[in-house]
Amino acid sequence: MKLKVLILRFSSIGDIVLTTPVPRALKTQLDAEVHYCTKKKYEVVLGGNPYIDKLILLEDSLDALIQQLKEEHYDYVIDLHHNLRTLLIKKRVGMQSYSYPKLNVEKWLMVNFKINKLPNIHIVDRYMETVKPLGVKKDNLGLDYFIPEKDEVEKEWLPETHRQEYVAYAIGAQFNTKKLPVERMIELCDRINKPIILLGDQHDWEAGERVAQFFERNEKTASFEPKLAELNKKTYIYNACGKFNLNQSASIVRGASVVFTHDTGLMHIAAAFKKTIFCIWGNTIPAFGMYPYQTRFTVLENNKVSCRPCSKIGYSKCPRGHFKCMRDIVFDFYVP
Repeated sequence: MKLKVLILRFSSIGDIVLTTPVPRALKTQLDAEVHYCTKKKYEVVLGGNPYIDKLILLEDSLDALIQQLKEEHYDYVIDLHHNLRTLLIKKRVGMQSYSYPKLNVEKWLMVNFKINKLPNIHIVDRYMETVKPLGVKKDNLGLDYFIPEKDEVEKEWLPETHRQEYVAYAIGAQFNTKKLPVERMIELCDRINKPIILLGDQHDWEAGERVAQFFERNEKTASFEPKLAELNKKTYIYNACGKFNLNQSASIVRGASVVFTHDTGLMHIAAAFKKTIFCIWGNTIPAFGMYPYQTRFTVLENNKVSCRPCSKIGYSKCPRGHFKCMRDIVFDFYVP
C-alpha cells in the first residue's frame, strides 16, 4: 500500500519555495502520495507542482481543516512550520509526525546578544533532515518552481528596451527594514547600468515609479543623450510592480540575465531557476540559513553596524532611526 504523507507549511512565499525539495524527494524516492497543507493565498506557489498530489488549503476555519485532514488517514505528518497551529493540528489529527528544528533560541541569542550559536546549515537541509527517518535523502537538485503556461510572460509584453536582455530587481519585501531606501535603489540601478525590470506588488509601485522617473528619458532630456552615451549610461527602468501576478513575475525572473533582490520570496524563486543572484541584506542576515540555495550568489550587506541583526523578521522602520544597515551598504559588484 502506498505511503501517504502530509506536509504542513502555512507561509510565506519564500518559506514555501524553500520546502519544495521535500515533496520532490518523498515522491521520487518513496513513490509516496504527497499532500501539502498551506494557506489559501499561497495556493499559487504550489499549484503547478507535479510532486504534490493534493493541496489542502486553510481558509477560515481551523476546525474544518482538521476534520478534513483526519478523514485522509495519513501515515506521517511532516511539520515544516512548527508553530502553535501545527502543534494543535498534529495533536488532533493524531498521526505520527516529524518536525524540523526551528532554532528559536539560537536566533534569539543572535538578535538580542549577538551570540552566534547558529549552525552553518541551510534551512532547506534542515527541512530535509526532518524526513530522514523515512529513508529520504537530499538529492542536490535545488529548489522547484513551476509556472503555468498561461502565466508565461512574452517578450512582446515588455518595453522594446528590455526585450533582448534585462536585469530583474525585486524591490519589495515584507518589511521596510529589508528594503533599500529609494535613493539607494536609484544608486544601485545606476551602478547596474543595464535595462532593469523592477518587480514587486502594488505596494511597491510608488517606490518603483520614483526610481523609473529618475532615469526617464523624454523630450526634456534629449539634449543629455550624447553625454549619457559618452558616459556609457545604459540604465533603462521598467516599473513592473503591481502589473504582474506572482507567476508572471517568476517568469520575468527566469528570463533575466541576473537578479538583484532583497531578502524576499522572489530571491528563492530566482534560486529555483539557478539564476545568478545579488542579494541585499538589511536587518536580517544570511547566517539565519535562508540565503539563495544551490545557485551562484553575491551578498551585499553592511557588517560594520553592531546592531545587526535587530530582528529575525523585520520592522516597519529602523528601531534606532539611522538605518545604517541599508544606507551604508557599499555597492561593490560586477554584473557580467
